Amino acid sequence: QVQLVESGGGLVQPGGSLRLSCAASGRTFSRYTMGWFRQAPGKEREFVAAISRSGHSTYYAGSVKGRFTISRDNAKNTVYLQMNSLKPEDTAVYYCAADDIATTVPSEYDYWGQGTQVTVSS
Repeated sequence: QVQLVESGGGLVQPGGSLRLSCAASGRTFSRYTMGWFRQAPGKEREFVAAISRSGHSTYYAGSVKGRFTISRDNAKNTVYLQMNSLKPEDTAVYYCAADDIATTVPSEYDYWGQGTQVTVSS
């Protein structure tokens, strides 16, 4: 088992930045690929970004590429999502997730955090 806790969400104006963190506890963090997903009201959960076990490989949804950066610190058991140039359409609950393999499919992730709300509004 691995437990995941997100933090760092909040209200930000369009064009602003936020950094989300996801702290993991339990089994060895470095054995997991980590992903960020988001879910807006009335919409399905969608892939945002993922990072390999070592951190050497990263993957992004087209809608966030060039604006968001995923990173991890295996010594701190933490994965981050730096979000820049935020837009109102980025408003959603953001979740981190852990899995044994690199995938963009939410249903294939085994472990999930509780989510953190990000609201982009003026």
